[in-house]
Amino acid sequence: MFLSVIVPTFNRNDLLLKCLNALSPDNQTIDQSCYEVIVSDDSISAQARQLSPDFPWVRFVDGPKKGPAANRNNGAKQAKGDWLVFIDDDCIPDKAILQTYFNEIILGKYQALEGLIDAERPQERFDEESPLNLNGGCFWSCNIAVSQKLFKNINGFDEGFPFAAMEDVDLYSRIKEVTNSKFLREAKVIHPWRSVKPFRNFKKRILSHRYILKKNNVKKGFNYRFKRFKLFIGQTLTDIAQLHKFSYRGAGVFFDRLCFHFVMLFV
Repeated sequence: MFLSVIVPTFNRNDLLLKCLNALSPDNQTIDQSCYEVIVSDDSISAQARQLSPDFPWVRFVDGPKKGPAANRNNGAKQAKGDWLVFIDDDCIPDKAILQTYFNEIILGKYQALEGLIDAERPQERFDEESPLNLNGGCFWSCNIAVSQKLFKNINGFDEGFPFAAMEDVDLYSRIKEVTNSKFLREAKVIHPWRSVKPFRNFKKRILSHRYILKKNNVKKGFNYRFKRFKLFIGQTLTDIAQLHKFSYRGAGVFFDRLCFHFVMLFV
């Protein structure tokens, strides 16, 4: 059994450095002979290669410059492993993450696994974001493992998404059509809170959601509109409570989310 760890990156060497340090053979409990690390760099200037002298055990490859989904697929194409482990460059993997995945894989029961995603501290502002996955059922792409065979059979990530949103949801839906997956609490990464700017990539987020609706032939009749309306009301009430909890720090992102869910009523 051999694991290929794929780390897509784009102009974030400061974060990538921390991720690679955590994946180093000195820090991981698994034997070095059991895994490889591939960094697929989507930056124009191949910025990540500046780190290569410090990480001789990492393969740095140039990304296709077509977005996050294509960049992950690019890393997968370079992989030698029986299994692909996807970890984002802004995550800090636990020292036992690869050994945990490895131990489950050799049991031969599953072709897809997802790990735990936690933040390093409690949230302090409304405009802080982390893709938390504490109980499974999310399959967020910053910490998942998929057999190479399954990944190829379902044609990997759909590169038609215009933004880093929903492409992992789409991958998960196609995986569930053919097999079951398992959540591994011990396969953990820390995804620190990131400050989010309101209305950044707003249009692309709308387009990504519209793309998945069209791909799945969702009929936008009364039932769809009613469900979106209930979601809009429920999410707004939840967000108001959260915003109050944080003493209205990060209110700009609240209005961003409010506008997004409102626009989705008519998409």
